[in-house]
Amino acid sequence: MSRRITIIQGHPDPTGGHLGHALAEAYAQAAAEAGHELREIDVARLDFPLLRTQQAFDSGEVPSDIREAQAAIAWAEHLVFFYPLWMGGMPALLKGFLEQTFRPGFAVAAANAAGMERRLLKGRSARIVVTMGMPASFYRWYFRAHGLKSFKRNILAFCGIGPVRETLIGMTDALDAAMAGKWLARMRVLGRKAE
Repeated sequence: MSRRITIIQGHPDPTGGHLGHALAEAYAQAAAEAGHELREIDVARLDFPLLRTQQAFDSGEVPSDIREAQAAIAWAEHLVFFYPLWMGGMPALLKGFLEQTFRPGFAVAAANAAGMERRLLKGRSARIVVTMGMPASFYRWYFRAHGLKSFKRNILAFCGIGPVRETLIGMTDALDAAMAGKWLARMRVLGRKAE
């Protein structure tokens, strides 16, 4: 069954060429070959300011690149985020993008009488693919994957997106061609399945 997939490339380097870019390309190619519809957002190539006030977040003007990203996210049934782990979490540019994009009125609606916001992005699933220099097991068990958990719970689940699955790829600086090939093959499997 064909699905609508939006891939969000969160690496802040617009020149590309990183493992995360290759992983996203492998996923996208396999998904397209399997008949899934695709849209892609390359955060490093977007033009948007950082939000600096509550008023700007709640009711400030939405930049045109962000409006286009919102349209691609609203269109999707499945979202796939790719980013490198920087200082225990996502790069600042990706966080700034999410703050701009997942605003009230798009991601959540005004609170009801019980004080609960209505989640406007229900019906979408997601996968988060994170590359890192440390062993993935060390990030998961020693650091308790705190940055990843925050993203899943405080942004995606808060907006109604679920289930959210993750793929953590560690020791990327030491990957040989064979191991990199295995990860690219894994992304192709996930792309075909739209998972």
